[in-house]
Amino acid sequence: MNEKISELRNQFEAELRSVQNDTELENMRVAYLGKKGSITAILKDMGKLSDEERRALGQEVNVLKDEAAEKLAAKKEEFARLELEKEINAAPEIDISMPPTLERGSYHPITLVQRQCEAVFKSMGFAVEDYSEVVTDYECFEALNIPKYHPARDMQDTYYLENGQLLKSHTSAAQNAIYKKYKKALVEDGVPIKAIFPGRCFRNEATDACHENTFFQMEGVMVDKNISISNLIFFMKTMLSGVFNRDIKVRLRPGFFPFVEPGFELDINCEICGGAGCPSCKHSGWLELCPCGMIHPEVLKAGGIDPEEYTGFAFGLGLTRLAMMKYGIKDIRDLNGGSLASMSQFTEDE
Repeated sequence: MNEKISELRNQFEAELRSVQNDTELENMRVAYLGKKGSITAILKDMGKLSDEERRALGQEVNVLKDEAAEKLAAKKEEFARLELEKEINAAPEIDISMPPTLERGSYHPITLVQRQCEAVFKSMGFAVEDYSEVVTDYECFEALNIPKYHPARDMQDTYYLENGQLLKSHTSAAQNAIYKKYKKALVEDGVPIKAIFPGRCFRNEATDACHENTFFQMEGVMVDKNISISNLIFFMKTMLSGVFNRDIKVRLRPGFFPFVEPGFELDINCEICGGAGCPSCKHSGWLELCPCGMIHPEVLKAGGIDPEEYTGFAFGLGLTRLAMMKYGIKDIRDLNGGSLASMSQFTEDE
């Protein structure tokens, strides 16, 4: 029996050396280690042997099976390595010292404007925060003094998910979380809350040259003692001057927003038509850029801040419209159109 095992081992090794590919290797595995394989068949004759002989034979067969399995696995790895080397050798040579043949990409105009705004506000001590695009009804409405079934919700029809959450319709949805995050520093250390939080917003509304269902805003808040509207105007004028590198003509109009009181619409003179009137500004000469105002006492309360001791302002800067004004983009829909020919021209601020 030992001679038979030795012969089978020699036969196995001879065949293994002649195997050329994975298919032949798998056929060989089945021929030796399968249920009807040569090595397995030896065990069928063990019934004629004594207990001691069966024990010794079983050990030898198991050793042979382990050896065969290991050598088959090693051969399989060798085939895989050779195949990889073949693919590598077949690949065209690349000279990494050569300059790239593709044209360099450019930043989206909204990204450029956002970074400019962030730089200006950072220079004035504002922190830059990030917030989720999917929020709760409480964050988007109730914490902002817009209770359920309030008519003000008609101003911002958005997209709801099956779990009851929704795509935020304005960056103001982050206000409650920002107040709670910085409340301790405000109350205990006297550090004003100064933060901006840019993000993408969504509204279910008809689109035209100045309205889109997906757009970008930058929310900004400042809370401290004795904050007034004059502080709001100063920061907004400073930001616009920094973005346009010159003084920008603005106007404040009374406006209703449930989370501010008093509320305003901050408009800038249309940079596309110079105030003469065009489709982008609805032929008014002005473009609504920034709903703003003094934070409503109920909103401060929801954030855990005492409105009797602290006041603050908030604004929702339209980054999409700001990009339109800075780069002379006449139709807001072009910004989401994916046209590289249109967007690649804005490269001067990379």
